[in-house]
Amino acid sequence: LFAAVRMTAVDDISDSTEVVEMDDVPSQFFVEKHSWDGLRDIIHGSRKYSGMIINKAPHDFQFIQKHDESGPHSHRLYYLGMPYGSRENSLLYSEIPKKIRKEALLVLSWKQMLDHFQATPHHGVYSREEELLRERKRLGVFGITSYDYHTQSGLFLFQASNSLFYCRDGGHNGFIGAPMKPVEIKTQCSGIRMDPKISPGDPSFIAFINNNDLWVTNIETGEERRLTFCHKGLNNVKEDPKSAGVATFVIQEEFDRFTGYWWSPAAPEDADGGRTLQLLYEEVDESEVEIIHVSSPALEERKADVYRYPRTGNHKHTLLKLAEIQTDQHGKIISAQNKELVLPFTTLFPGVEYIARAGWTRDGKFAWAVLLDRSQQKLQLVLLPPALFIAASVDDLQWEEHVEAMPEGVQPFIVYEELTDIWINVHDIFYPFIQTTNDKITFLWVNESQTGFCHLYRITSLLQPGFKVSDVLFPKSYDFKCPIEEEVTLTSGEWEVLARHGSKIWVNEETKLVYFQGTKDTPLEHHLYVVSYESPGETVRLTKPGFSHSCSVSQNFDMFISHYSNVSTPPCVHVYKLMGSDSDPLHKEPEFWASMMEAAGCPADYVPPEIFSFPASSGFQIYGMLYKPHNLKPGKKHPTILFVYGGPQVQLVNNSYKGVKYLRLNTLASLGYAVVVIDGRGSCQRGLKFEGALKNKMGQVEIEDQVEGLQYVAENYKFIDMSRVAIHGWSYGGFLSLMGLIHRPNIFKVAIAGAPVTVWMAYDTGYTERYMDVPENNQQGYEAGSVALHVDKLPNEPNRLLILHGFLDENVHFFHTNFLVSQLIRAGKPYQLQIYPNERHSIRCPESGEHYEIMLLYFLQQHL
Repeated sequence: LFAAVRMTAVDDISDSTEVVEMDDVPSQFFVEKHSWDGLRDIIHGSRKYSGMIINKAPHDFQFIQKHDESGPHSHRLYYLGMPYGSRENSLLYSEIPKKIRKEALLVLSWKQMLDHFQATPHHGVYSREEELLRERKRLGVFGITSYDYHTQSGLFLFQASNSLFYCRDGGHNGFIGAPMKPVEIKTQCSGIRMDPKISPGDPSFIAFINNNDLWVTNIETGEERRLTFCHKGLNNVKEDPKSAGVATFVIQEEFDRFTGYWWSPAAPEDADGGRTLQLLYEEVDESEVEIIHVSSPALEERKADVYRYPRTGNHKHTLLKLAEIQTDQHGKIISAQNKELVLPFTTLFPGVEYIARAGWTRDGKFAWAVLLDRSQQKLQLVLLPPALFIAASVDDLQWEEHVEAMPEGVQPFIVYEELTDIWINVHDIFYPFIQTTNDKITFLWVNESQTGFCHLYRITSLLQPGFKVSDVLFPKSYDFKCPIEEEVTLTSGEWEVLARHGSKIWVNEETKLVYFQGTKDTPLEHHLYVVSYESPGETVRLTKPGFSHSCSVSQNFDMFISHYSNVSTPPCVHVYKLMGSDSDPLHKEPEFWASMMEAAGCPADYVPPEIFSFPASSGFQIYGMLYKPHNLKPGKKHPTILFVYGGPQVQLVNNSYKGVKYLRLNTLASLGYAVVVIDGRGSCQRGLKFEGALKNKMGQVEIEDQVEGLQYVAENYKFIDMSRVAIHGWSYGGFLSLMGLIHRPNIFKVAIAGAPVTVWMAYDTGYTERYMDVPENNQQGYEAGSVALHVDKLPNEPNRLLILHGFLDENVHFFHTNFLVSQLIRAGKPYQLQIYPNERHSIRCPESGEHYEIMLLYFLQQHL
């Protein structure tokens, strides 16, 4: 790691002349200076408003159609939400009526499913496992944050109060009308139970993770069984490197996969009424992954956090296995065994580094997995028949017999492959149709590599046997890649089908339509669209323009919910019914049906940002957002803040309400600052070429676009004071804030860098190697992009650099700031440092968040 220190600095990326101090001129507007207490009052006011609306919207919807023709309601809608007066998320439901009065606005009432249930642990203290999962999922709410639902039985399963609970509503049990008391699932396990899931084939069984191993329990009989024995239960992390069914840090943080096991939907009954249940799971050995110790001197009673963190260059070993459970007719477990692939994973799939996604086809005939190589430039979609897994306990002699005995056709099938010279953005869209013949499979998929934009395809692959598995025992070449019979383009153009971060599609096999979300109208708005997958052509938008929408479609495709807003309008949640002729389902018109949440009022001082765009010298049209100072006076130049993220996977500039997450930007504008936000090359929703401009050179192109955007705004809005510009961001934005001050100190008077990556060698493999390749292949890129190696270019004047960092940061470790500061001291450079001793990568404690915002305002008013 510390080889990074010895790297030689590369030439300046751009002009780095020092700032020339300007005399006060009459045209400059000066922000009123407040005392610390005065700023505290200002922040209290703005945070009070954000507390009123943040996270209040319902989410995680589940439509259940009511089949009681005589009743007044068509659907029962389940969801998570925060009822009025509550401070925690709860499991709620609403009834959707069959008929409405069109002249009146119907607001659905939110009904509690659970009776006086305390979902948050006492004193709000989560277990370490839950705390880290909340960080990876960026969860800000308390209470119930996810649930599993089994439609046929009406079973709900959820994690709350450091335990597991279930209740029933709907399905063959019918619907209840009053709150119910959930049943706690008792256990013999020590420690917290995580990631609970209902068996689709037999909902009396649930699975969960305990101490890095996979367990099942029968909620009817109370029988509990440990399925895997990877974890030894030692206190020493070094001696306990294995896990089963658990998504590792990098898989959660960089691939948005939060589970490591998957129930088969099939649970066939035998002649005696017993069942066979199967779980596909990932086994990981991290013995070669570095161990990190994170501790805070402020936490006396807390030991150091010790965990494995794969810095660039670290390796892990991953396998797919199968757990198989046999039960009798009463649900009692007769046997449970672990099975592994008949040949080693690395033999079958050489070069695979990441299992990015996995699951089962809808009939349980195949397990499937999305496999990526280490460079993340080759993706394979693989089908695995369960018969390819054999009992893990067989010895070498028996193993060879098993290999020889494998019938033809029992092999992996690589049904799709993608190659790119940029990188593959892993997505969540895979819809396999039920097979009508054994020799082919048809599925819906999205591909970004083909055209540079993420689009939908209908693909049919031929499942031709490539060879007998026993051929591998002999020196023969073999290939599991299946020929593609047909690949039909469903959507096309220079826009994106939304497929990352949990995005879904909804497939109506009766009408041959697929509903999806995308940016066809403008990259600034997300909309719900529908297209035929049988005879693709017209793509129809279902949501109203002028807003950005996040949607959920009902199971019978007659309704959808949209959570939508624009820069001027806070979020509201509305239910729409699709009306029109069944003979032309593509052109059914959405009709407003009911409201679940109306838009809250804006703060009294809220002025929406103005969205602008400009043609950049790179050849791309670039979008930005400007918060004008509220007290604009003709001829006055205002101090300006460039708020930046600038990295991949993120889009800041779009037509959605900015008063929740970015209310501080409006607060800055209300004090007299101009605030500019720019999505330059590297940000998402603009295609792979736009995002891929960072390939192998993070930190080398982003500042160019930011500065060009600033200059565009200054030329077109005469109130920008280019002699007083601050750059501020968090995480990647913290990294770019430092880059801005290093390479353009003539533009940026001050930089405020939150939780910055300062040495790319010290960041995680999944992220860094995707964008920067491995260090030995891209030494120049790593050197040029590591700010800690360029401190000699930082200005010598004091009060131009403020660094903020949480001491317990488990993502961008405090090491990054520690190393940077040591380099600053060595170079004799001035800096200011604000540490948050109890915070991780996200600042969660309200007092810390308030302090950070006051600190930001105070530093700006004193030094900008």
